[in-house]
Parts: sequence; structure tokens; C-alpha cells
Amino acid sequence: MSGGAGPAQGGLAGLAPMLARRLASSAVTLVLVTLVIFALANLLPGDAAQEMLGQSATPEQVAALRHQMGLDRPAALRYVGWIAGLVHGDPGQSLVAGMPVREIIAERLPHSLMLAGLTTLVAVPLALIIGMGAAIHRGGWVDRALNIGTLSLVAIPEFLVATLGVLVFSVWLRWLPSIALVSAEATWGETLRSCALPILSLTVVVVAQMARMTRAAIVDQMDRPYVEMARLKGAGTARVVLRHILPNAIGPVVNAMALSLSYLLGGAIIVETIFNFPGLASLMVNAVTSRDMPLLQACAMIFCGAYLMLMLVADVVAIVANPRLRAQ
Repeated sequence: MSGGAGPAQGGLAGLAPMLARRLASSAVTLVLVTLVIFALANLLPGDAAQEMLGQSATPEQVAALRHQMGLDRPAALRYVGWIAGLVHGDPGQSLVAGMPVREIIAERLPHSLMLAGLTTLVAVPLALIIGMGAAIHRGGWVDRALNIGTLSLVAIPEFLVATLGVLVFSVWLRWLPSIALVSAEATWGETLRSCALPILSLTVVVVAQMARMTRAAIVDQMDRPYVEMARLKGAGTARVVLRHILPNAIGPVVNAMALSLSYLLGGAIIVETIFNFPGLASLMVNAVTSRDMPLLQACAMIFCGAYLMLMLVADVVAIVANPRLRAQ
């Protein structure tokens, strides 16, 4: 018994060095990301002082407000101050709202997490079913129909999916509201009904790519010798796919899902804007419009951090679920 458990235990123990390397790599990546975000944010024309005072303001008024906001300090000093604040958990003060960025994000972040979580609960099982169904019936009419459907969905832009959803379910059928109103007083039923169209739009956007990657990963394993051996022993197709193929294909599948799900936090800008959803993506759009650099930079850092975390989780899940990777 102890001999059989040894490789698995050794493989799982080997996760610690891998996690340490990935965390160190993620930390370096985040440092580079801070430089890119700060540089791009400061390349935007105009600033918060000009946006707040408008075009009719005199240069003296703009200069005075810029000095009050600290926008006239050298870029290097502003970057160092921003990084020092991030290290201490303080992303700064909103230039427009005049309140801590942390408080503004704390109000919006739960909404984005809720939207991403509900979309994940719908999209992941649906993508697995579509991908496995297409792989099991590869070459047949089911596979061709699913491939055409998913390829068509990949080609449709987000704004068109959201607009068609509003046209069909809000204007024609009048089943769902076109504006996603989220409030603390609303019941779960009211919240789900209000968020149904954003969830549907995001599901359509992400499920097609996840399904195609799932199919490709499973098909890649279907001609391997271990699959043929399992079939010769009398295992059914469903058992072969679920018990033998899926654990070996879990790495590419989980990575594809992590890439698609990372979109739900940072890439849902168009969907949140169309449905007026009070999430981080729409908050970042408002920050760009008002040139609120501390708020813009904080939102961008959250999106990048979420992406890196999802990639790390995908790697860990792939290793834990795959016996061959655990042995390595």
C-alpha cells in the first residue's frame, strides 16, 4: 500500500516548488504590468483636472487644480508613490470622486464576481457537454453541427450578441429587463432576472471557445493506445471519455477554460456597458472617460491579477488531476 501511494505523494509534494516558481514569475509579471499600465494611463490625452473643469477653464485654473491633485509631480515620483500604496494595500484616492479607490472598488467588485460566478456555473458545464458530445460523435453530423454552431458564435462580436438579446428578450418577448439593476434590497430571484441577459450574453461569448478547445483536447487523446485498450476490455464510450480520456486531457481543457473565464472580469466591458451593469469593467470605462488615473490603474491591476491567478489554478488542477503529470 505504501509503495502505491509513494509516487502520488511525491508528485503532490512537488507542487510546492512549482507553486513557488509560478508565484515568483507572477510577481515579476505584475511588476512589469504596473509599468505598462502606468505608462499607458499617462499617455491618454488630457487629465482629470481638465475633464472636471471643462473646456471653458482658464490655464491658471487648470494648473491650480492639477497642483492640488498632484498631477504636476514628475511621473517617476507618481509611479513610486502608487507602487508604495499598492504594497500597503492602498491604491490611492480617486481624483474625481474624492474618496479612496479601495472603497469604490469594494462596492463594485462583488457585482463583477457575482456575474462571473453565475456565468461560470452556466458556461462550464455547457461547454463540457458540447465539447464531449462533438468529440464522441467526431466526423458525424452531430460533430459538424456543433462545430458550425460554435464557430459561428466565436465569430459574433459581443455587442451584437448583447444587442440581439435585448431585441429578442426585452423588446419582442418582454421577458427580461434590458437594464441590469443590482441592489442590496433585491431578492435573489429579482437579481437573477435582472442579470439574466448579461449572463446569457457572456455565456454565448465564452462557451463556444471553451467547447472547441474541449473537443480538440479530447479528440487528441481518442487515438492513444490506452483508449484502444479500454475499448477492447469492453468499456463503453461514456466510461472511456469520463474515466480515461478526460483526466489526461484535463490540462488543455482547464487552461482553455481559465483563459475564457479571465475574460469575465476584465473583458466584459461591452456587455457591462450595454446593460449598465455596475461592475468593475464599466467602472474602468468611467475612469478612462474622466481620466481618473488611480481608479483606472487599480481596476487594470485587479484584472491582471485575476488572470494570473486563474492561470496558476489551471496549472495546479491539471497536475493534480493528471496521474502522468503528478508522476513527473
